[in-house]
Amino acid sequence: MAASLTWLGHASFRIDSPGGKRIYVDPWLTGNPKCPENEQTPERVDLIAITHGHGDHVGDTVELVKRFDCPVVALVELRDWLTIKHDVPEHQEHGPGKGGTVEIDGIAITLTDANHSSSGPELEYLGEPAGLVIRLEDGYATYFAGDTNVFGDMALIRRLYEPDLAVLPIGDHYTMGPREAAVALELLGVKRCVPCHFGTFPLLRGTPAELRELAPAGVEVVDVEPGGTIEL
Repeated sequence: MAASLTWLGHASFRIDSPGGKRIYVDPWLTGNPKCPENEQTPERVDLIAITHGHGDHVGDTVELVKRFDCPVVALVELRDWLTIKHDVPEHQEHGPGKGGTVEIDGIAITLTDANHSSSGPELEYLGEPAGLVIRLEDGYATYFAGDTNVFGDMALIRRLYEPDLAVLPIGDHYTMGPREAAVALELLGVKRCVPCHFGTFPLLRGTPAELRELAPAGVEVVDVEPGGTIEL
C-alpha cells in the first residue's frame, strides 16, 4: 500500500506506512480546535511517538494506549513519567535518549535534538524536547522537528539521516516562524516540507505562504488543511 501522512491539526499527525502500520505523532485529538471531528476517535493505533511533554503534544496518548494497547516511543524521562503517573505499560526499550533509535515492526524512530522545553501539567520535569526521524519499512524518512527554533545542527540531521520530508513548526512565538523555518530547510536539504503548529491560536501567526516565499529554490512547501493527506 502507498504510504501517507495526514495532518490532524496543530502538531498532530497520522502516518499510514507501506506495511500497513498506523502511527500517530503527538496525538492531541480531543480538545484540539483544528482536529476534524471524524479524526478525534481513531479506529486503530499501532504506534505512538511523542516529541515532548507539553499537553498539546502528549495529547490523548494515555487514552489511546488504554484502548489499543499500542507501544509509545518518547524520550526516557517522558516515557517513564507515562508509566509511573499514568500506568502506560513499561517498555524500557521504547524510552531512548537523543541519538537513540527504536525499531518496532519495521519502523525505526530516532530521537534528535530540539530547542524548546518539556514539562507536565504540574510543571514536572519530563526530560528535554526532541525531534523524531521516522523511517518506514521502505526506507522513506520523515523528520518531525517538534517544537523548536532553527539550530545549526540540523545540518547533522541532514548528514546522518537524510530525511525525505521535513515537518516544521512555523507559527512563531513558541517555535520558529517562517523566516527561521526557511533557514531550517536550507540546513536539512529536503525538497519537501509540511508546515505545522500554526493557526491553532492567534499567537501562532506564521503561514505556509510566508514560508513558501522564503524557502530555498526547489523546495515544495505542501499546504495541507487539517484532515488532509499527502502521499509519501
